[in-house]
Amino acid sequence: MPETGELITMAGLLLAIGGFAGVIAGLLGVGGGIVLVPAFFFAFTTLGYGGPDLMQVCLATSLATICVTSLRSLHAHHRKGAVDWAILRGWAPGIALGAVAGVVVVSGLRTPVLQAIFGTLALLVASYLGLGRSHWRLGAAMPRGAARALMSPAVGFLSVLMGIGGGSFGVPLMSLYGVPIHRAVATAAGFGVVIAMPSVTGFLMTATEGAPPYTAGAVNLPAFTLVIAMTLVTTPWGVRLAHAMDPAPLRKVFAGFLAVVALNMLRTVAGY
Repeated sequence: MPETGELITMAGLLLAIGGFAGVIAGLLGVGGGIVLVPAFFFAFTTLGYGGPDLMQVCLATSLATICVTSLRSLHAHHRKGAVDWAILRGWAPGIALGAVAGVVVVSGLRTPVLQAIFGTLALLVASYLGLGRSHWRLGAAMPRGAARALMSPAVGFLSVLMGIGGGSFGVPLMSLYGVPIHRAVATAAGFGVVIAMPSVTGFLMTATEGAPPYTAGAVNLPAFTLVIAMTLVTTPWGVRLAHAMDPAPLRKVFAGFLAVVALNMLRTVAGY
């Protein structure tokens, strides 16, 4: 049983992480998971938890928070009529299949490998955030048939490997195929639900070694509870800030920040 002081420190770190993730999600439209995973890793290692399955815990706990935030976001967007249900229905089965495959793969990998994967994929996301242009197109409509059958599992699989929801891959993908940005963001919330629900179910049945206290399977319950509480408070703050200023320069700043986080994780894996 951890000491009271250690629990208080852990709670303070997790509250700060949740608050920051909520503001970023509301301000930039970027899913909080891409902030939560490295933040969880920093918090848990700072507190002395560095087992071989620590990244599994970070990924699984991030996805657990996405279960709640994506459902809430999907409901809000649906009430405004912004969700493209045709896209969501067509892509959901493949995304769910990819998410389940992601859980199987993650469960068999150790922290250094998962760090390397996260760092590499985060660099790709940072590059798109910093360099992407709204007029870029791969096609006039979302793919169907064989292309969708290949791409939809990839979205779910890669998202689970990073512990993120539907925004970081789903929004750029839909934008590249001509889906208006507000519709893409709304529909990506549905992607997040489809990714998080089956993956968290799998992670709750995953055994982990050296996990932080009060971890069920690979999901850390204090981190899940405190982060959800804070993001529910601070995400609306980020939304208000987004309407009060131009978020485009801030996206580039965040892209730089994310690139630094990713490179630092890769540096740690390399032993420097």
